[in-house]
Amino acid sequence: MSAPVVTDQQPAPLFAAAAGDVEVSFEFFPPKSDAALQTLLATAGGLAPLGPRFVSVTYGAGGSTRGRTQEAVLGIARETGLKAAAHLTCVGASRAEVDAIADQYWHDGVRHIVALRGDMPEHDQPYAPHAEGYANAAALVAGLKRLHPFEVSVAAYPESHPDSADEAADLDNLWRKVDAGADRALTQFFFSADTFFRFRDQAAARGIDVEIVPGILPVANVAQLRRFSSMCGATIPPSIDRVLEGLDERPAARQLVAATIAAELCGALYAGGVRQFHFYTLNRAELTYAICHLLGLRPAAATAEQKAALAAA
Repeated sequence: MSAPVVTDQQPAPLFAAAAGDVEVSFEFFPPKSDAALQTLLATAGGLAPLGPRFVSVTYGAGGSTRGRTQEAVLGIARETGLKAAAHLTCVGASRAEVDAIADQYWHDGVRHIVALRGDMPEHDQPYAPHAEGYANAAALVAGLKRLHPFEVSVAAYPESHPDSADEAADLDNLWRKVDAGADRALTQFFFSADTFFRFRDQAAARGIDVEIVPGILPVANVAQLRRFSSMCGATIPPSIDRVLEGLDERPAARQLVAATIAAELCGALYAGGVRQFHFYTLNRAELTYAICHLLGLRPAAATAEQKAALAAA
């Protein structure tokens, strides 16, 4: 047997080139109680020193969390000083009702809306627009732009929305949202950098010229991940499914594995030229903060309050 060849050529560490030249945004879901709101504010405050472009708060199926979403958006803006964006959907409300909510946001100083079609209250129900409502997300974007000069983000699906007939139809729908005035697209989560790059190239070929920001989901719960994936059509590669198996009862090990998976994905995206990332935080700071650190982000001079918030998050 010949001796192994030893060379000075070693592969560069995954984040060797990461220079902190990235922009990030964070997504939260609305709290269900006053105590949960305080936890959310602590999480947002803990991530604030990383200087996100904005943070957003989701909207429950059928508009079920409308009040809590508004409360969280305004609380984050007031308590952390971050630029907060509110999710708004078409489901279960007339145009007049949606417009009134948007008007209130504008009055309260919220200038950024994430405009979505939304899901029905029962996930096995086919989508049906309100009889007097906006028919779809493109119509909602156009309506918001008529009301006020909102900054509007919309959703994009690297693996196609489950309701789309095919990839071409899905890209056509994204094009209509952009044509209606959307300023950027935030993607559904995915686990392969090639999936994102392929989608980005297809979107460019379709004439979609806004920034398309990859959505990153650090895995906090394996069973939850599988449920999310089945609802939105995201593929969990067998290799990821295999390494996550059996970790729901071992949270510390799960966090290490989750950080590794998300960090490898972000590293591959960064190497491919991506400089904007949108993190689905699931209202947890630790994993997101760790990945941002690997990407080279360092906190601005954090206040004592922000340091305490990160420790509590």
